[in-house]
Amino acid sequence: MTRAFVFPGQGSQFVGMGKELAENFKSAKDVFEEVNEALNQDLFKIMVEGPEADLTMTSNAQPALMANSMAVVKVLEKEFGIKLKDKAAFVAGHSLGEYSAACAAGVFSLSDTARLLRTRGDAMQKAVPLGVGGMAAVIGLGFDDVKRLAETCADANNVCVTANDNSDGQIVISGHMGAIDKAVEIAGPKFGAKRCLKLPVSAPFHSPLMQPAAEVMAAALGKVNAHDAEIPLIANVLASAISKKEEIIKHLIEQVTGSVRWRESVAYMKNNGITDVVELGAGKVLSGLVKRCDKEINAISVGTPAEIEELAKNLQN
Repeated sequence: MTRAFVFPGQGSQFVGMGKELAENFKSAKDVFEEVNEALNQDLFKIMVEGPEADLTMTSNAQPALMANSMAVVKVLEKEFGIKLKDKAAFVAGHSLGEYSAACAAGVFSLSDTARLLRTRGDAMQKAVPLGVGGMAAVIGLGFDDVKRLAETCADANNVCVTANDNSDGQIVISGHMGAIDKAVEIAGPKFGAKRCLKLPVSAPFHSPLMQPAAEVMAAALGKVNAHDAEIPLIANVLASAISKKEEIIKHLIEQVTGSVRWRESVAYMKNNGITDVVELGAGKVLSGLVKRCDKEINAISVGTPAEIEELAKNLQN
């Protein structure tokens, strides 16, 4: 098979997500109801009605994006008879999207994945006091230059690391706010970046400052019922595929403090024969990044009823 399915990360959420799916497909509505029940909260109401500030909260955005992605997966399966394991060589996800990928590959149940992401969101939010850490996107530099920038801005009191290697020319750094502010100041004049802008996030994700959250996730993942993946999963921190449940759990824990190696993950897909990448869920961020990483890969995003029907038609041929 020459196809991979990928799942979006934080930032792809929008008020109104999932509404059309629930109105058109019972299987999607069932997903949202199961997630509500697992979390003991009407998360779907926040997804559909907002307010945006509530949906953007890390503890809500993470399970909400997963629920939306899994609704698309279940619609393909229940309404169109299409199982991902019959159509994909790999699954992958960006940060929290790796949990969606694991759920889609049968590693965790839907309810367990929702609870894990609520725990993850809460733990990441609490790991560092508000305002102490942050993230910034560096535009127009290669990975090695951004790594040097991060090292220049770090010191004995300030962490600064590469957090998301999204594509050549779009790399995110993470760490103490003092280091991030310094990077924004010097990235252009001293390193030649086109831009370096702070991201509207509440914590320094994918940095060593997230260690308290990694410990929380180690405890939570240690208790969950897990299975080997039915589809090989490309782990963020490895940029290569794994299937054993023990390995998947180990690298999900490492992912909290480790870098999301998306550019290398796309290269791994290409080197292993992938010609088509389908993003399932909200927004078009990942399909856009895939195209930036490799113009030869055909990348599309599927999240609306019309897009699902079109994909199903193509997959059934």
